[in-house]
Amino acid sequence: MSADHGASPGTEPEGGEAMDAAARLKMIDEQQKRARTGLEPDARLLYLVWGAAWLVGYLAMWFTSKDGSSPTIWAGWTLAVAIIAAITFTMVHSIRRTAGTRGTSARVGAMYGWGWMLGFLTMWAILTGLVNAGADGEVVAVAANGTACLIVGLMYLACGMVFQDNGVYALGVWMLLTAAVATLVGLPGTNLVMALLGGGGFLAMGVVTSVVDARRRGNRDD
Repeated sequence: MSADHGASPGTEPEGGEAMDAAARLKMIDEQQKRARTGLEPDARLLYLVWGAAWLVGYLAMWFTSKDGSSPTIWAGWTLAVAIIAAITFTMVHSIRRTAGTRGTSARVGAMYGWGWMLGFLTMWAILTGLVNAGADGEVVAVAANGTACLIVGLMYLACGMVFQDNGVYALGVWMLLTAAVATLVGLPGTNLVMALLGGGGFLAMGVVTSVVDARRRGNRDD
């Protein structure tokens, strides 16, 4: 009687079982990535909000002071409202996106969200101290721009480290460089630097992130 070395009816080759297991693991990994992405702040939205706030607010400041005069009241209010709106959106968005998580993830999201408010409250205290010490309007304006950019840069450095996102970390470095350039240029150019390098940097990063995410989704679908 000859031995039958073929696969028994109804059984699958070991290679097929391995492929099925790999496919299931890949599916589980993709589901976990989607779930994790849904519980992390959406960087694209944050880039858009901050980019629009800086571009509109600081262009208003530069446009009304490019001849060397002081910015108008409406330009100052435009910048203030834009920055406050961006801070509020960042806080609410970060806290809501991490609300479904527990433990360390939820705590990190809340701490990051509140960090923005604490940073800018500290900035307000510093500027108030400069005014009380007799600093003139030009010194306060340059310090305000440089400090604001410094806070944003450091917050994005922290975000990049916490979430292991090289793109966010790179944006933090860019914002620190923007802070340095804006401070060295002085008025009225500092406002234009903040608008183009700061706001433009945010918007450019938002476009790059959207393109990269779209390509990754396309590769997964394939």
